[in-house]
Amino acid sequence: MNGWHDVGGVHGFGPILPNRECEEPVFQAEWEARVFALTVAVEYLDKWNLDESRYAIEKQQPADYLKNSYYENWLISLERLMIEKGLITYKELESGVMNANSPLNEFTPLHVDEVEGYIYEGSTTQMDIKRCPHFEIGDMVSVANTNSIGHTRLPRYVRGKRGVVQDQHGAHVFPDQNALGNRIGEHLYSVYFSAAEIWGNVEEANFGVNVDLWESYLEVV
Repeated sequence: MNGWHDVGGVHGFGPILPNRECEEPVFQAEWEARVFALTVAVEYLDKWNLDESRYAIEKQQPADYLKNSYYENWLISLERLMIEKGLITYKELESGVMNANSPLNEFTPLHVDEVEGYIYEGSTTQMDIKRCPHFEIGDMVSVANTNSIGHTRLPRYVRGKRGVVQDQHGAHVFPDQNALGNRIGEHLYSVYFSAAEIWGNVEEANFGVNVDLWESYLEVV
């Protein structure tokens, strides 16, 4: 959706600071580690997918999203989805006490010896589809200038821009539909955009960016 999570190319956020994560602890506080562990444990139950989780974060009010830290947004997403999927009630969340009259959910838990494999291996997003790719490497394409009302992986700063297909990654789960619980596949392309195309006149004439874009985001030039 057109939300404040899509800040690529937006003015007013200051310079991008150098990445110093390698010099920092993985978690800034103990509660962040707990949120991460809770999210992994509950997602293992397979009640929602990654795009549904992202969409739950994006549904916040802009002011709330921007003031929250990274793992605060994770926690908000987790709480929203657990209620929506019927794992807990709002009253249970607020009180911290389980309703003794609620039927027990019978799920297979994630065991300690399975955690590392689940986190680092995950499941593939690649799919087999019958439809042939509409574009080939070297094709000039234009990005659809659409304003989604739902989840999308189409960055706002490349909408309406022209680029060149540099690679074809095969068919992958289409996130716009996956966020709605519909697992369908679309061909995925790596598209190169020159700096001038995106930002206008710039000094770095040979500079550009590659963006992975699904087929329905693209149009024939």
